[in-house]
Amino acid sequence: MTLILFNKPMNVLSQFTDKGTAGSARATLSDYIDLPGVYPAGRLDRDSEGLLLLTGDGRLQARIADPRFKLPKTYLVQVEGDVTEAALEQLRRGVSLNDGMTRPAKAERIDPPALWPRDPPVRFRKSVPDCWLRLTISEGRNRQVRRMTAAVGHPTLRLVRWGVGDWTLEGLAPGEWREGG
Repeated sequence: MTLILFNKPMNVLSQFTDKGTAGSARATLSDYIDLPGVYPAGRLDRDSEGLLLLTGDGRLQARIADPRFKLPKTYLVQVEGDVTEAALEQLRRGVSLNDGMTRPAKAERIDPPALWPRDPPVRFRKSVPDCWLRLTISEGRNRQVRRMTAAVGHPTLRLVRWGVGDWTLEGLAPGEWREGG
């Protein structure tokens, strides 16, 4: 069984081909990974960074991607504003989104993590503070983390998926991959 842990850079599609407009030159997984028979287990938005798992094992792919298995996904999230304990508590209880209530999340404020510089960088605004959160969810709705932080009044500025289950980005620079177990 092949399992690939890939640190997906910002502005890379979570697919091997770009089915966008003709002449589009968006980066895809094929710009980084040249292995036959592996496919993404789940998705990571183009404007998000971090851990993307790929495998050719259909059962493993389903276990990783299917919300029924409730595999925890951990994100490091830079948000706008100074997050209060009340906002964190809302995330921990679950947030009402337009497609229903989310499951409760693990949410905590953290010191700014030692991450690689983002390209392009997050726009710095002197008049608007920001802070970092570690958020762990067990479902994977479309743009869920971004919608959850916005729902509690703190739009996401940068989103890095750090872990899926027991797999993490530890030791992987953007664009790098390794086989995992």
